[in-house]
Amino acid sequence: MTNGRNGIEWLAAALFGAAMLLAMRAHAEMSAEELAKLAQNPVGNLISLPFQNNTNLNFGPLKKTQNILNIQPVVPIEISKEWNIITRTIVPVVSQPPLFAGDSRLDGIGPTVFSAFLSPADPKGGLIWGAGPVIQIPTTSDSKLGSYRWGLGPTFVILHLEKGDPWVYGFLVNNIWSVANGAGGAYNNLTLQPFLNYNFKEHEGLYLTTSPIVTANWETNSSNRWTVPIGGGIGQIFHFGKLPVNAQISGYYNLVRPEFGANWQIRAQVQLMFPK
Repeated sequence: MTNGRNGIEWLAAALFGAAMLLAMRAHAEMSAEELAKLAQNPVGNLISLPFQNNTNLNFGPLKKTQNILNIQPVVPIEISKEWNIITRTIVPVVSQPPLFAGDSRLDGIGPTVFSAFLSPADPKGGLIWGAGPVIQIPTTSDSKLGSYRWGLGPTFVILHLEKGDPWVYGFLVNNIWSVANGAGGAYNNLTLQPFLNYNFKEHEGLYLTTSPIVTANWETNSSNRWTVPIGGGIGQIFHFGKLPVNAQISGYYNLVRPEFGANWQIRAQVQLMFPK
């Protein structure tokens, strides 16, 4: 467990160090409102490094606290004047509580999820979309933290974002099927994330947000299949030197959840932004 923690600390330190090097080249030429809307666009043409921490309360049979830090680098690739590919990677750093009497807390890495969205470089009419493949990579450090099997599926996002309109809304959806052999068993998982943001004109860079993550495990029985949260929070754009940073805090209550699923989630995010 100690080696796992050391590895996680080195990974976080290396990513943060790389971000600070990029920050030296960052330019804060956009307004706070423009930066906020760009951060709210899952397929925005922006290099960014979000750190999203999810604290899940009353998780598991013993009703303990689970913590998942998602490290989520976003890198756009320009393939022509008309099209971009937006790559999004999610590396979960998990602190799993004991699941039965005599068990101990486990720290490690879960499966990595990589998405690549083909998206128009210059969308018209305020409607933005992206579509492509999503791949689950078995970076799992322990079988308790996820499957060792590769996964593959489609992903799609659509949203409305228009200059002068304070509202940004849409949804992102994917479904991943296991496609290879390995420990952990087969899986078939849906993720649906609707999002709605309101950007205050009188307080530039301040916004209200809701983006619940709805999931379905198609491999289990219907009573344990769905997690359906409701909630929201607040966010603000500020600057660390010349580096724009998007920070937000939110809370979600799981109206529908599996038998041993968490009832509450507290989500905190810091997103380092590197506009062109």
